[in-house]
Amino acid sequence: MTPAKRIQASLATVARDIFDGLFQVTHNGFALLGLAVMFGGIMLTAQPDLRQAGELQLIGWLQDRQESLSGFVMGKATDRVTAVNPSDLPKPQAALAFWLAKKYNVAPEPVGALVAEAFKAGAGSKLDPTLVLAVVAVESGFNPFAQSPVGAQGLMQVMTQVHGDKYERFGGKLAAFDPVANMRVGAKVLHECIARAGSTELGLKLYVGAANLEDDGGYTAKVLAEHSRLQAVLAGRQVPTATTAVLPPVAPNKA
Repeated sequence: MTPAKRIQASLATVARDIFDGLFQVTHNGFALLGLAVMFGGIMLTAQPDLRQAGELQLIGWLQDRQESLSGFVMGKATDRVTAVNPSDLPKPQAALAFWLAKKYNVAPEPVGALVAEAFKAGAGSKLDPTLVLAVVAVESGFNPFAQSPVGAQGLMQVMTQVHGDKYERFGGKLAAFDPVANMRVGAKVLHECIARAGSTELGLKLYVGAANLEDDGGYTAKVLAEHSRLQAVLAGRQVPTATTAVLPPVAPNKA
């Protein structure tokens, strides 16, 4: 027998002895599980392609877990539904989507997704969804990439530098330009402002940064006027998109 073959045979004998010894002490389920993990680790180390597949599977599991806890679909924006057919929405929501799309010269499909999201965000923040949409309309005109001179960003013009911590669950401050993330954070900020101020009117002044000013530049009046129009649309009334008149309030539609 050549020296190389003798070394190979010796290594095989040692490996067999080790295996036999380990088998003798692994009579319970936990020990067997540990043994399986050990040999699995050896196999993955020896085969990078299997290791990579395992890592991808683990990352996928962690993302699924995070999404189930946060209610937000992680990953790339293209992995999420950012447009829907408004006709697939409940009739009152579809009416809102088509009305807003016509007034603000934007496509009805992404607006439909935003309307649906406003109802979700409104329910989560205990806000009238038409108020959330009114703020979006006045703040950005449904432009998700809008930015003010002072750094307010996205659909609801949230001050990202002030509320950056609220974007952590969505992947960081750049999520300010993701329509869904911005609307959820904006609705949360708006709810906090109204709760602190004690009324919708004062909360809107606080939201726009004019709480300590006598004049908010007409911001609150604009939002409330758009809010009344959206409530009317939701209730099934015919509202011209070019109107500037303030309509009387209507009872909230639960649809």
